[in-house]
Formats: sequence, C-alpha cells, structure tokens
Amino acid sequence: MIKQKTLNSSIKATGLGLHTGQKVYLNLRPADVDTGIVFRRVDLEPAVDIAANAFLVRETVLSTNIYKGDIRVATIEHLMAAFAAMGIDNAIVELTAEEVPIMDGSAATFIFLIKAAGIKTQHSAKQYLKVLREISFEHEGKIATFKPYQGCRLSVEIDFDHPAFTGKNMKYTLELESDRFIREVSRARTFGFMSDIEYLRANNLARGGSMENAIVIDETAILNGDGLRFEDEFSKHKVLDAVGDLYLLGMSFIGEFVGFKTGHYMNNQLVKKLLSNHQAYEIVTCDDSSTAAA
Repeated sequence: MIKQKTLNSSIKATGLGLHTGQKVYLNLRPADVDTGIVFRRVDLEPAVDIAANAFLVRETVLSTNIYKGDIRVATIEHLMAAFAAMGIDNAIVELTAEEVPIMDGSAATFIFLIKAAGIKTQHSAKQYLKVLREISFEHEGKIATFKPYQGCRLSVEIDFDHPAFTGKNMKYTLELESDRFIREVSRARTFGFMSDIEYLRANNLARGGSMENAIVIDETAILNGDGLRFEDEFSKHKVLDAVGDLYLLGMSFIGEFVGFKTGHYMNNQLVKKLLSNHQAYEIVTCDDSSTAAA
C-alpha cells in the first residue's frame, strides 16, 4: 500500500514575490496525515491558514491565487508542482507576505528545499483521484481535458505567433514521475513579453520580475543572455504550471490531462468541473506505484 508523505524536517528560504516585489520568508514544515498542503500567513495576527483547494482560487491572471475572505496567498503553482512531483501529501507552508517567492521562476529551488528537508513516509494510505470519464472545459479557443488513463500523464500544446517561438517544440508530454520531473521539467522557467511589462506593472503585477526569475521576450527574440535551458522550455513550463494547478484537486490523480493553449484559469476551471461531477471520478488507494502519480 502506498503511504502518505510529509517533510522529515522544516526548512527555510527567502526570496521576492514575482508580482508584489515583496521580500518574503518561507518555511516549509511537516504536517500530520490528512492535512494536505496548507499555506499559513504568519505575518498576520492571528496567523491565517488557507488550504490548497481549487475552490479557494479567486484570481488566475498570470498566477494561481487562493483566498480566505480578503486574505490571499499568491503564485502558489510552482511550489505546488514541486510538492506534487515529490509526492508530498501533507505540509505547512509558512509565509511572511502574501506571495510565494518566485526564486528562479521554476520549481527547481523548491525541489532542492524538499530534498534538503527530507521526505518522511507516514502511516496512512495515500489517496488518489482516479478519472473515470472524460471531462473538458473550453473557453475562447482553448481547451483543457481530463481523460481516464492508468498512470499520470500531462500533455500541453502552446500556440504563440512570435519569432522567439519559431522552430521551438510547442508541445510536451510528461509521464509524471519524480525523477523525470526533476530532470526534464523542474528547471523550466516562467516567461513573459516586454510589451506587456508596462501594463502589468500598472496593474500591480510583475513588480518583482526580472531576467533573474523569468524568460523575457521582446518583439523578436529572447533577451536573457544565457538563452533557454531547454529547446522546449516554454512548453515544459506550461506543463510545470499544470502539475501545480492540478494538485489543487487535493491529491494526486490517476488519469491524463491534455491542454491546448491552457493556463491557470483553464486548469482551475477544469479541476472544479471534475470535482463537481461525482460520476467522473473515484477516490482510490494503490498498491503499485507504477500505476499512480508520484
């Protein structure tokens, strides 16, 4: 029987929020079985806990943000992707500000922190959401779909009419497994366009963004001096985002996710649509890790 996992010890880090530009201290802590992933705003008195739950997502413009009343935790997707890929079921994420630090714009730093803290197997069985029926969400020419599949597979196709994307692989498929995620996807960075920067900052977004934590693209080319980490870094980052967003199911899933031009909004709407259709899934435990996600 596959068991739940948490961190073996606490581990701290600090960084900047991508959109707020605020310095934030992060503390990843172990949690009891069946806790799930919980974000804790320790800068507030009393501290406020917000569960990583798809129905608590209120904003999805360029990041995934969860709320309890007017209190929010922003840009959770890269850390959630690291938890999902490493099979962490239960953890407390303490934050001294409203946004998870962006680090280098990928999930690699969070993977490093989880490895440094160590992973502890707990006594209760790990639960999985098994997709039984195909469920899709379509919006403005974009489509996101869950399909039955004996494993955990994600496939994302992007579509950008821009010279920087010419010749790049616009589609990537991942069989979600810890080592493969670390090796092929975890270092894929978020990306954005110079033409959007003025608008974003006028709307209090991307205030902490730079070429230290994002791929920046002008009218014709990538501006980062070191270029891309992978030829298909753009499509891989969209898969990374999807891994994180889909972990707001509250557990790992057994099935296939297929996305065309998807982003945080599409991912969240699909998760909520699946969870609202009780005939489309069942909650299971597994004896064989080869048929399940991390």
